[in-house]
Amino acid sequence: MTATIKIETLEKDASFDAYIAEPAGGNATAAIIVIQEIFGVNAGIRRKCDQLAEAGYLAIAPDLFWRLEPGIELDPDIPDQFKAALDYMGKFNQDQGIRDIEAAIHAARDRVGGGKVGAVGYCLGGRLAYMTAARTDIDATVGYYAVGIDGLLREKHAIARPLMLHIAGADGFVGPEVQKAMHEGLDDHPRVTLHDYPGVDHGFATEFGNRRREEAANQADERTMAFFAENLA
Repeated sequence: MTATIKIETLEKDASFDAYIAEPAGGNATAAIIVIQEIFGVNAGIRRKCDQLAEAGYLAIAPDLFWRLEPGIELDPDIPDQFKAALDYMGKFNQDQGIRDIEAAIHAARDRVGGGKVGAVGYCLGGRLAYMTAARTDIDATVGYYAVGIDGLLREKHAIARPLMLHIAGADGFVGPEVQKAMHEGLDDHPRVTLHDYPGVDHGFATEFGNRRREEAANQADERTMAFFAENLA
């Protein structure tokens, strides 16, 4: 079952939409927050949720751009929409976004009877996944091609639960020096696992469109599902 639900902010002064997908029978015992790219909760992010529901999880994708404009859905393969997405990212308050993710975690935990909650994010969502791991009580977190992690390494001491990061080796937004800093800063962290995918660019695990690279996407997704099976049981 899929639907749009309302999630109340932590401040309890407003609410925002989220896409939700539930497994058949609605009997999930664990939930996963799916954190959007800069393109909003579009068809690809909804498909990520649907796949997680098919695997038995409750999946929720909060509309994190709602404070800018509710319901943004953009296609990265259309140049004007890609540019618009970059503009939204520039205006987005990431600290407030983490608070909205935290509100989604609370809502998800309620829906699975206090069970475990994980998160997976892509692009900007990969960066937010790292921040979520450092700033909330999330049980397990995965980030795909996260941007700007080198500037967040000062928060690594706060990561208390498992975090997995998938790194695109030829990422046009995360260059070799940033990737090197990620490894130097995180390889020895007992809760963090990094996986490299040589030769693939940013967005390689997207569900639809020109950016997808099937072999790398499948390998990363298999690792992600094994990671959640181990840490959300």
